[in-house]
Amino acid sequence: MTGPESEGSLVRRAVCPGSFDPITNGHLDIIARASRLYDEVYVAVMINQSKKGLFEVDERIELIREVTSEFANVRVETHHGLLVDYCKQRDIPAIVKGLRAVSDFDYELQMAQMNNGLTGVETLFVPTNPTYSFLSSSLVREVAAWGGDVSHLVPPQVLAALNRRLRKD
Repeated sequence: MTGPESEGSLVRRAVCPGSFDPITNGHLDIIARASRLYDEVYVAVMINQSKKGLFEVDERIELIREVTSEFANVRVETHHGLLVDYCKQRDIPAIVKGLRAVSDFDYELQMAQMNNGLTGVETLFVPTNPTYSFLSSSLVREVAAWGGDVSHLVPPQVLAALNRRLRKD
C-alpha cells in the first residue's frame, strides 16, 4: 500500500456540502482550496426533496465531476439526510464551508455548533475569494434566465449546460 495510510498516519478527509445548482466559480474555489489541505475531499450534493432545482441531481453530479476532474483527491456523491450522518458513514471529521459575508456567518455558526454537538464533526470556515463574495447559485440562475452574461461566474461546462437548459439551444 502507498500513500498516507501506509505510513501509519490517518487519511485527512473533509466534505464540501451544498446543492450546487449549479456549481459556481466560488464553489470551485473552495473545493480547490480544500483539496490542497486534505487527502480526500468529498463534494456532497445534498438532496432537498422540497426544492425543485434547475438541474437534476445526476446532472449536477456530472457537472461537478467534470469541473473538478483536475483534482485527483475529490469525490462527488449525493446525500439525502443529515450531513453529520454522511460524515459518520465515511469517517469524515471536518466540513469545509465558504463564507461570503458576515450574514452567512450567523447561520453557518448555528449549523456548525449543532453538527459538532450531534457528532463532534468540526466545521472549518474559509473566507470566500473577494472576487466571488457576492456569488450564489440562485443569483447565477436568475441572471442567466434573464439572458445576462454569467460566463465569468461559472466554469465553461456549466455555462454550456445553463445555455442548453434555459434557451433550449
